[in-house]
Amino acid sequence: VPFLLVSGLTGLLFRELIITISAATIAALLVALTLVPAWGVRLRTHAGTDARWHRAFEAWLGRVQRGYADILTWLTARFSVQALGVVLFAALLAWGAANFFSSQEVFLPSLDDGNIDVRVTGDPGTSMASMDAFAQQLETLFHKQSEVESVFTTTGGFIFGRSTRELASRASLQIKLKPLAQRSLSSDAWIARMDDAIAQLHLVGCKVRLRVAGLRGLRVGSGEDEVSFRIQGPDLQVLDTLGAQAVALLNGTPGLRSVSWSGEETQHELAVQVDRERAAQLGLSVNDVGTALHFALDGELAGDLLDGDQPFDIRVRLPQPSLTTVADIESIPLTVPDTGMGTQRSANQTAVRLGDVAQINLLAAPTEILRDQQQRMVEVGATLSGAQALSSVVESAQQRLKALALPEGYHLYDAGAFKALQEGRQLAGVLLGLALFLVFVVMAVQYESLRNPLVILLGVPFTLIGPGLILPLLGTPVSMPVWMGLIMLAGIVVNNSIILVEYIELLREQGLPIRAAIARAGELRLRPILMTTLTTVVGLLPLSLGLGEGAEMLQPLAQTMVYGLTFSLVVSLFLVPVLYLWFQGGATRQA
Repeated sequence: VPFLLVSGLTGLLFRELIITISAATIAALLVALTLVPAWGVRLRTHAGTDARWHRAFEAWLGRVQRGYADILTWLTARFSVQALGVVLFAALLAWGAANFFSSQEVFLPSLDDGNIDVRVTGDPGTSMASMDAFAQQLETLFHKQSEVESVFTTTGGFIFGRSTRELASRASLQIKLKPLAQRSLSSDAWIARMDDAIAQLHLVGCKVRLRVAGLRGLRVGSGEDEVSFRIQGPDLQVLDTLGAQAVALLNGTPGLRSVSWSGEETQHELAVQVDRERAAQLGLSVNDVGTALHFALDGELAGDLLDGDQPFDIRVRLPQPSLTTVADIESIPLTVPDTGMGTQRSANQTAVRLGDVAQINLLAAPTEILRDQQQRMVEVGATLSGAQALSSVVESAQQRLKALALPEGYHLYDAGAFKALQEGRQLAGVLLGLALFLVFVVMAVQYESLRNPLVILLGVPFTLIGPGLILPLLGTPVSMPVWMGLIMLAGIVVNNSIILVEYIELLREQGLPIRAAIARAGELRLRPILMTTLTTVVGLLPLSLGLGEGAEMLQPLAQTMVYGLTFSLVVSLFLVPVLYLWFQGGATRQA
């Protein structure tokens, strides 16, 4: 339920799952209260119950139940053994918690669906033809790789959603690899091999960066890169300098590749500064100069041509090959009135060159100016190489960026997946606490007491031992699906304890002493406890094994629940009876 109150990316990813589980649980409750009793009265004993295997299984399970009852009888009679067991569980909890919170962290698990993005950035002034030649060389290289299924290339800018940006020095390639079962390399390993192959092409005048595309439309940061730092300040030139210095510091960071910054892409623009005094002497205004430039460079629609049923615009402008240099722009003719009439226009017109009344320069300008909270900034981004987890890589990058000398009024902060990870971790902690509180409230209302709910709830933290010990051994980093699994465990693992404590209370109401009630309840409730735990664990096994493409997203959640439920079985069977005995005051006296 707490997850339904969450907004943002976490809520977007997991809300449907939570709604589905909640709806299924409510439906199961209705079925259990209505259909199951109706079916139960019509249940007939099947002939298969007399089979040899069935009798052997029942005999074995009966011995297990009696053995468990004997263990509880022995355990509840020895306070020193109880104390030693509680200390052992506490030590395991401390060990598991230390392993869990010291594990590598990522916001979301990496998905290997075979989508690779290639960004090609040319030096300022690179022509479209040159970029197309670079792209064709890369296409040829990629098509030679046996793992490649298709390559799609865009040259002269890029497209994102419904927005486009025209930039001659930019090209991008979208590569689709074959399904993971049909290739021997992961996407990260394939990118590492291609980096070496591209270096051997010696593409002078451009930079090539490859990254795993991930899920379309899913961004944990402001940009496409997983690691992102922003430098904020008032002056663009200072920001550009700091951005270049930050890239130099981050290059070579273990676990990072394709380090870039937002100011790398520049485009040339014409800066026309009109000599207003000179233009006024000739009878020209700034608007006249602008109109002449518009007609010369962009042209003007003079009509249309109908070819069959296809219309074509007729645009009048100067021939484009005649406007390739600054000198060509300076030679654009401007019509001015006869100077004999002073500043008054007359029917007699003369022509002057644009360079006579204006100074023209070709300047490099950024393709975009980024702002955050109404302040200018540059963004430094990089992708993970897959060798290390996000948390350790970002910590190494932050250590390197401490050498960046920031002037007064400028500051650097994280804006990538690590920031989303920290926010998600804080949110998960709040949700876990809220989940435990709601579970406690529900049990307190049902029991009309605080003692038994507290006994049941004290066993919940010990379920962290399973994920804390097993996940680091499997190399599974802590991510939002893991936190979600822990939150779900808070509401699931109490079921076994409720089954046991509820039956102990029922037997005590019938007059049984507390130790005898614990042993008898354990013997009779062992079968349903095993059934509820094992069925859930077995049902989650396929997802925890990560079978099929795309299973990486929820595999950590399933693993957390499988190992948490498995260890919670031990907690429910041995620790909860001891805690119940202590809280009922039966640890040192016979009830």
